[in-house]
Amino acid sequence: MKLQHISLFLAGLLFAGCSELEQIPESTASKNSVFSSEKGLELYANSFYDNLPSANDIIRSDEMADFAARTQVPDLIREGAYGPRQSSGWSWTALRNINYFIENTTNPAIPADVRRHYIGLARFFRAFFYFDKVKRFGDVPWINKAMTVTDQDLYKGRDSRVMVMDSVLADLNYATQNIRTTSDNSRTLITKSVAQGFKSRVCLFEGTFRKYQTSYKLEGTADKWLTEAVTAAEAVMKDGGFTLNEAGGTDKAYRQLFINKTPVTNEIMLSAVVDPALSVFNDANWWWTSATYGARVSLTRTFVNTYLNLDGTPFTSKPGYKTLTFMEEVKGRDKRLPQTIRSGNYTRINGGTVEPAPPVFSYTYTGYMPIKWTLDDTYADGGTRNDNSISTMRYAEILLNYAEAKAELGTFTDADWTKTIGALRKRAGITGGLTAKPTVADPYLQANYFPGISDPALLEIRRERGIELVLEGFRFPDLIRWKRGELMEQVWNGFYVPALDKPLDLNEDGKNDVVFYKVKPATQLAGVTYINVAETVNGVPNPQRLSNDTSGELTWLSNIPRKWNDKYYLYPIPENDRLQNPAIGQNPGW
Repeated sequence: MKLQHISLFLAGLLFAGCSELEQIPESTASKNSVFSSEKGLELYANSFYDNLPSANDIIRSDEMADFAARTQVPDLIREGAYGPRQSSGWSWTALRNINYFIENTTNPAIPADVRRHYIGLARFFRAFFYFDKVKRFGDVPWINKAMTVTDQDLYKGRDSRVMVMDSVLADLNYATQNIRTTSDNSRTLITKSVAQGFKSRVCLFEGTFRKYQTSYKLEGTADKWLTEAVTAAEAVMKDGGFTLNEAGGTDKAYRQLFINKTPVTNEIMLSAVVDPALSVFNDANWWWTSATYGARVSLTRTFVNTYLNLDGTPFTSKPGYKTLTFMEEVKGRDKRLPQTIRSGNYTRINGGTVEPAPPVFSYTYTGYMPIKWTLDDTYADGGTRNDNSISTMRYAEILLNYAEAKAELGTFTDADWTKTIGALRKRAGITGGLTAKPTVADPYLQANYFPGISDPALLEIRRERGIELVLEGFRFPDLIRWKRGELMEQVWNGFYVPALDKPLDLNEDGKNDVVFYKVKPATQLAGVTYINVAETVNGVPNPQRLSNDTSGELTWLSNIPRKWNDKYYLYPIPENDRLQNPAIGQNPGW
């Protein structure tokens, strides 16, 4: 739950579009009463927290990713389905609130370090605001003042990415140097460590974006950003006091981070928390289990194949892995896999009774049904009833940021591997390859994901990032900065089906769960779901097929063309905003 705050949008005007203005109601608090005391600054600064993503934003945030099969193909990658008329996100309301605060936090009666602290918070949120804008649109106008209706910059054009991101870095440097808060057990406040962690996220993104998006001709500045990422991550690792959660052992420690009612404070750095007393919940179960409410996101087999065997070897080095059934392939794997999808002996509580819970094909399209954010009680499945806190930033990401930035700089050592990738894999129950970085590149990762990467360690870091942070909202931005948008064209494939009309017991509890058919049998087994994989259903192409027609991997929506175009690395400027201010122009290709 966001912190409680007073309504302090003082009389003035805010941006709408790039530069048109809209009236904001006058606040009941006077300017003097707000900016003349530390308490007034604190109350105003609390309003900035509304700019953080909500719990529901986070649990949905990987809906568009290469590993996510879903109900519909994203409009962005359907030819002609997305353009300036459909685009959104060119909103500037939050920025004026921040700038107004910075401009007015000048009262000498308030100690200078107090003022710097609150300005540091404001500049953190300004950097947060602009990072989101740059990721989405590239060049944007840099505004560092609370503009009025007569301001000559009201209809200015966009500033360069270089100028804006340099300004973001300056804001983050100020924030990390001046925010006084060093501890917060609630995990809802921006502390010095959170600011450093966010800086590592921003700098890793920008450094790798400049390195791989070569059309910008900014490769020469990439190392500067990557070095800043290392420095920021290192500050958290040395001084933040965080560790990887290992409570519950390798079978439970990972998932506990996502289903605990209160943040697991040794690893979670920032969280969207619930408050039952105020009826503040999230709807993770409803979104991740409903046949109609959510996007029915299911992981693809191509991605699930990247989870290692417990001995640290690639699953794809196992002979015959392509034709292993679901029941066979989930055994002996990285223990984050059964903590991420329904598999093995996973159970749920239904009306007080513990019941086996295999993948349910009223939800999943591929068989790989996520459980990462969901509670194991069916009570929460129908509405906004979840009382688990939702992580916004955690220490594992910082380790991954550090490892990747160092690998990109060419300074990644065996010691670095041990305290980052090795530590994450140890927590996941993996026993091999924990103390030395690999020397041989995995051909599966190269062939299916990163053909341009030959560094074995960097390949493994990218593998680890995908697995550790899956469904936390990082994947599409990662594809953007790595210039791997083409991965969005990958087939949405599911588990291997050895034959038609053969019942499968997905959790091996002695009860069959699903049958795939082309001609539905006249007599059906009780409690078994029947899935039609014929070429057509009622004369319409069937979106659910098998790759070899009568056997093979499940495929979903292969009948809907998906095509990546490099213009998709930036979203189009929304049409209405361009009409109101033609000076902002349009992104290439749109």
